[in-house]
Amino acid sequence: MSRASSHSLRETVVPLSLLAGDTLVTFGGLALGWWLRYASPLARLGVPVPGATFARYLPLLLVGVALLVGAFAQFGLYDARLLLRRYQSLNAILKGAAFWLVAYLGVSLVLKFDPPISRLFVVYAFVCVVALLYAWRVLAYTVVTHSPLLGRLRRRAVLLGWSDEARALAAEIARDPAHPYVIAGVVTLSGDTSAFITGAPERPPALGPVSDLESILVRDRADLLIATRLDLPRAEIRHIVETCERAYVEWKIVPDAFDIFLSGLRLQTIGRVPVLGVEELAIHRLFNRALKRLCDIVGAVIGLVLSAPVILVLAALIKRESPGGPVFFRQVRVGTGHRTFTLWKLRSMAPGAEATDAERQSTARNDPRLLRIGGFLRRWNLDELPQFWNILRGDMSLVGPRPERPSHVAQLSESIPHYLPRHLVKPGLTGWAQVNGLRGEGDLALRVQHDIYYIENWSIWLDAQIVLLTLVRWRNPAAY
Repeated sequence: MSRASSHSLRETVVPLSLLAGDTLVTFGGLALGWWLRYASPLARLGVPVPGATFARYLPLLLVGVALLVGAFAQFGLYDARLLLRRYQSLNAILKGAAFWLVAYLGVSLVLKFDPPISRLFVVYAFVCVVALLYAWRVLAYTVVTHSPLLGRLRRRAVLLGWSDEARALAAEIARDPAHPYVIAGVVTLSGDTSAFITGAPERPPALGPVSDLESILVRDRADLLIATRLDLPRAEIRHIVETCERAYVEWKIVPDAFDIFLSGLRLQTIGRVPVLGVEELAIHRLFNRALKRLCDIVGAVIGLVLSAPVILVLAALIKRESPGGPVFFRQVRVGTGHRTFTLWKLRSMAPGAEATDAERQSTARNDPRLLRIGGFLRRWNLDELPQFWNILRGDMSLVGPRPERPSHVAQLSESIPHYLPRHLVKPGLTGWAQVNGLRGEGDLALRVQHDIYYIENWSIWLDAQIVLLTLVRWRNPAAY
């Protein structure tokens, strides 16, 4: 398959196919919202709207489809690479649907539609569109990743030079068999030979020396060249860039001076001199902090109200099995800015168990100190319901890295690189690492990487995505 054919597939065929599919599914979601509002048993919950037949509502549905598809396009949902990124697709769907919800209601206030737009219909339609569109995208992802289309959609990347950064990048891409990029190989530089001899068996193949770069790019149908070593003469770097331009191959650089917060890197100028550095993280901006805190307060109040009856029942079961101890368990944890706070949980172990629990980062499977009801609590994360109080107090957030005990923080910060930046934000009841299955002890370094990813890529839409995934994956498979 030629590079031109793959490029046409990625840039034209797939985006148009996704656009057509999204248009049909979006119309189906709006139609389902109309049915729920006006024709289903739920219809009696809303105020009757005279004349709101499907035929009369059809023009409003078509306007809604146009607004939704336009919003999805604005948020990049028709980038072919996003087809292979389900969570990022969900993020774009949430953004587009939220924009539509506000715009649709706004338009209905300015323009007097007949029949008028029901706000309850808009809410139903929002939920239906998000659910159906994400289901359709997951179906498309499944079909593509189990067919020859995957190879044509993935972009072929060639690494320039072999280094620790190159090894990490190759491992990251290899970890995901449906990654939008595939490493075709490495163009070797002087000093790379010994690194290849001592490298891991799964290292990418050596494609040839940099002196043969132009023929390598054509022969291996490269879409982009990623430079992982820049210890080259200025004239040679210029020649490499010009070679990429002639071959219509993108040129990218791995900035090895930065290990974390890469998405926050920005090119600025001091006078006329360009300077690359990390800007203020989005999660730290005043408006974003206020918005996140508002969501935390609303979520905590709703969580406390809904969980209060559940907590009462669980408290009675805990006292019945273990009458000699308290219902609630409290423990000192490390929060934002390395400040400590008292975390509250429902007690799941025998009284006094914490006195012998300082060594392990999490409780061992089949621990004899665990109550019978305690295993159930941990398996379904019900022991964490009282943490809505911590969120309301401001010690925690709905979404963020999980808080650890001070002794564990001191220990882990010595053994895991970039562990302490987790405390730049409030700890959370749930988080990006948790919804990706990283619970308990497991791979702590990988969990930290997910926490750092969350911090540097934070948005209110990412928080919404994590909350939705938490509801789907509430059960803790690592528990006992």
